[in-house]
Amino acid sequence: MRSSRRRRTFLAATGLVAVLALSATACNSGDDKASGGSTASSSQSGDDKIRIPDDIKDKLKEHGIDVDQWANGGWKNWDKDKWLSEAKDFVNPVIEGLWKPERMKSAKDPDKTISAKDAAADQGISDPDPAPVDAKAEKTPYHDHAAPVGKVFFDSPEGSMVCSGTVIKDVNHPGESNLVWTAGHCVHAGKKGGWYRNIAFVPSYNDQGKSESELGSATASEIAPYGQWWADWASTSNEWISGGDETGGAGAPYDYAVLHVKPEQGTKSLEETVGNALDVDFSAPSAQDVSAMGAWGYPAAPPYNGLNMFKCVDKPGRLSLDPTLPTMYRIGCTMTGGSSGGGWFRVVDGETKLVSNTSIGPSDNTWLAGPQLGKGAEQLYETMSKEYGGQ
Repeated sequence: MRSSRRRRTFLAATGLVAVLALSATACNSGDDKASGGSTASSSQSGDDKIRIPDDIKDKLKEHGIDVDQWANGGWKNWDKDKWLSEAKDFVNPVIEGLWKPERMKSAKDPDKTISAKDAAADQGISDPDPAPVDAKAEKTPYHDHAAPVGKVFFDSPEGSMVCSGTVIKDVNHPGESNLVWTAGHCVHAGKKGGWYRNIAFVPSYNDQGKSESELGSATASEIAPYGQWWADWASTSNEWISGGDETGGAGAPYDYAVLHVKPEQGTKSLEETVGNALDVDFSAPSAQDVSAMGAWGYPAAPPYNGLNMFKCVDKPGRLSLDPTLPTMYRIGCTMTGGSSGGGWFRVVDGETKLVSNTSIGPSDNTWLAGPQLGKGAEQLYETMSKEYGGQ
């Protein structure tokens, strides 16, 4: 029976929204501002044309993949022997012009729902289901109210897909971060698949919150005001790779990922370009000790269409899928698939920090659950920062 108790977190929720609203972007102009395409795994010369670096070419060749054939459609081959799955196998050579505005608009959500059986796996640790919290549309322009939030696009065997992501700070490269936090299932299929392809991040997607009809005549800069940023490296947990599945599975409590991205044009970092990035809170606070958490993202499954940014704020509870697995956070929220990977934020000493990300939810879209970010998540983050942050 779904709980009907109402959450009385108005003041805490208002405080969280107010702090996040301070995430205003620093405006960039001229050649410093990223535009239309992206480069992630590419280097550039003076003519700004894409150059796939030798190490990427070599990694593709190791698996019998020709770079030119890959760019011309070879990436659509999802045969098991071509679908790279090991952590060390990630490759994402940029395909210039692939993510056109219409292709972005048509990308589907990688819906991760949980069965009633799994949801009731251990009610001794799980708190009662939270009352649904209606998702609220974020104010526009998004870069003034939630600058670090954006959309993650990628290709899967089912077609083009979309998730949400958050620009995070890089402890080893202060003020110049190129790191994006998202969900593991937005970059890797889990135990029955491998790395997704053509992964790109678009901060402040559809910045003015235009409708579908209005976007039909929108310019590239209106759709992607800070350009497309392709992932030249991605990391997710070993637990997600070995245990994740279409309903989350045993990998759900470890369903997080970090992308390192690069722009197609310009030399500024992602953090400098959008004007903001968030710290990540790896203290994994108990749900009972947190007055409110807020989830931001771009829900794409009905009744939403993936074009606009929404948010939910609620007091978190606990969700346990199995006594042997870490407890997840859970909040009431009506956001649907597409919001997956979107950051969960809380206020610590007046500062907004990322504390989780959207992972799974039920088929009736009344709540969301996200992983606690502890030592394993921190180690993944630090490795990305040290090995790839300065590239």
